Amino acid sequence: MEKAQPLSLEQLTQKANQGDPKSQFDLGVRYGKGDGVAQSYEEAVNLVRKAAEQGYAPAQDQLGGCYFQGKGVALNAEEGFFWLTKAANQGYAPAQNNLGSIYLRGLWGSQNPRQGFEWFQKAARQGYIPAQKNLSACFFEGIGVNKDLAQAFFWALKATEQGDAEAQCVVGNSYREGQGVPQDNKEALQWYRKSAEQDYAPAQHNLGNMYREGKGVPQNDKEAVRWYRKAAEQGNASAQHNLGSMYVEGKGVPQDDKEAVRWYHKAANQGYAPAQSNLGWMYDEGKGVPQNAKEAVQWYRKAAEQGYASAQYNLGSMYLEGKGVPQDDKEAVQWYRKAAELGYGPAKKALKSLSKE
Repeated sequence: MEKAQPLSLEQLTQKANQGDPKSQFDLGVRYGKGDGVAQSYEEAVNLVRKAAEQGYAPAQDQLGGCYFQGKGVALNAEEGFFWLTKAANQGYAPAQNNLGSIYLRGLWGSQNPRQGFEWFQKAARQGYIPAQKNLSACFFEGIGVNKDLAQAFFWALKATEQGDAEAQCVVGNSYREGQGVPQDNKEALQWYRKSAEQDYAPAQHNLGNMYREGKGVPQNDKEAVRWYRKAAEQGNASAQHNLGSMYVEGKGVPQDDKEAVRWYHKAANQGYAPAQSNLGWMYDEGKGVPQNAKEAVQWYRKAAEQGYASAQYNLGSMYLEGKGVPQDDKEAVQWYRKAAELGYGPAKKALKSLSKE
C-alpha cells in the first residue's frame, strides 16, 4: 500500500479550523518549530490546547511539557502534571514515561520513586524505548524497586531490539562487567561495535578501551586511538582524556606532548577530573607547555575538589614544596589525608614520613 501523502500547510490549516484534533496538533508542532510558518510558541500552544481539550493524547502530553518548560505559557507544574496525567491515563506511552520522570525527580510534589518506576513499567511494556531504558536504570540502581541486575539487563536488551544505540552500549557494559549476565568480553565487544557504528560516543570510547586493553579482541593501540578519536571529536570527555594519554605515551600515535595537552584541555574544561589532574602534571613538568607551577596548582585543585586522589596528593606536594602556592605544611597534610582516606598509597607514605619529622 502507498503511504498517505502529508497534508499541505493549507490543507492542514483548513482541517485544524474544522476542529480535527490531529491537524490542530500537527499544525501546532509546525508553529513550535517554525516549519513553513513564522515560529510562534504562543500559537503552537493555542493549537495544541485545542487538540488536548478534545482528548487527543499526544497533544495532552505536549501541552503538559509546555507547562513544565514554560514554553509559550507561564511555567506551571500543576497544570503540566494535570495534562500529562490525562495523556498517561489514556495509555499514551510517551506521557507515561514523562510522568515517570516527573515522579522520580520530584518536579511536582515530593519525589516518589515507586510511582516513577510504575509509570516507566507501563510505557516499557508497550515497547517504548526511552521507558525501557529508564526501567533498566531503575532496576540497575534500585530506584523505586529492589535492585535486580538480571531485570536491568532484560530491559536494556529489549530496547536493543529496535536498534537503540544507547541500549546496545548498556548491554555491552553488562557483558563486560558480568552484571545480570555471565561476563563475556567478546559479547561486550560485539555490542559496543553495534552501538559505536551508530556514532554513539560512549560506545566508541568503550570500544577503544577494549582494543587498548586487549579484551575480547587482540590488543591494538592504533585501533584504540581510532575509536577514541571518533568519540573525542564528538566531545566525549573520557575519550578526549584517553586520547591525550595515548599521545603522552606514544601508543598508536607518534609521541606528542603538545597534542596531549590539547586533548587534556578539552576534557578538563568539561570538568573531567582525570584530565584536570593530568593537565596539572603537564604544567608541573613543563611537558607540551611552558612549565608553570601556578597553572599546575589550579588544575590539581579542580580535580582534587572533585575527590580525585592523585590530584589531592599532588596538590599536597605543591603545598609541601611551596610550588605555585605559599609553603604550608598544614595544607599539605590536609590534602595528603584526603587522598590517603581514598586509599592512595603515595599519600599514606607521605603522611607517615611527615609524622616522623
